[in-house]
Amino acid sequence: MPTFTVPGAELDVELSDEGGHPVVQLHGLTSSRRRDRLLDLDLGRGLSGTRLLRYDARGHGRSTGRTVAEDYRWSVLAEDLLRLLDEFFLGELVHGVGPSMGTGTLLHAVVLDPARFAGLTLVVPPTAWATRAAKAADYLQAADLVERDGIDAFVEAGRLAPRPPATADTPDTLPEVSEELLPSLLRGAALADLPAAEQLAEVAVPTTILAWTDDPAHPVSTAEALADLLPHSRLEVARTPADLATWPEMLAADVARHG
Repeated sequence: MPTFTVPGAELDVELSDEGGHPVVQLHGLTSSRRRDRLLDLDLGRGLSGTRLLRYDARGHGRSTGRTVAEDYRWSVLAEDLLRLLDEFFLGELVHGVGPSMGTGTLLHAVVLDPARFAGLTLVVPPTAWATRAAKAADYLQAADLVERDGIDAFVEAGRLAPRPPATADTPDTLPEVSEELLPSLLRGAALADLPAAEQLAEVAVPTTILAWTDDPAHPVSTAEALADLLPHSRLEVARTPADLATWPEMLAADVARHG
């Protein structure tokens, strides 16, 4: 796979070129494009006739990174994304899709450069604004846990957390982050938040928001708030694995509609 250099990291990049509309797919915190495939969050698997760019965010998967927490703020990841779009889709309108941290990255990118995006598919938006402080504290505690007891303790703590009903059929997976970098990634996530409400209210890009129920890390309340703020948005909520299985079709419809 090719790599792409950004300040402080080398990003591992994959382009599936079938012609057609450009699409960029992101992933979530501690994940990768490979792991998101296992978690049924690789919505791009339902696409054909597009130019689909997938990549591992800095510090994740096969990409490199530094032990610098500030490197993993969503605003920094958004700058990485815009550099990638300049390299692969210069001057073109792109459809962006991504879960959780990927959603945060996309929203910061669209605030920075709204003219780059034809449409967005935001997947399981994370805690934000009023709910972010408590989650940030969790991330800081998790970073301390990794440094004290190792990555296995972090994995075991994650297994104890309840699963959203829509993900009941997905397998157990491991973080796609090294033990060395994981504390920095978690502390960077603690520094991150979605753009301010007044900034998002100015985003005119057509947007679909896909949420699922019973997940405190990705509450429906964030998805509902985004649906209220973004002027051209619609919200779909998954409650079962069957609902989740329809999401690739929704992305394909979004790309066709906005392309």
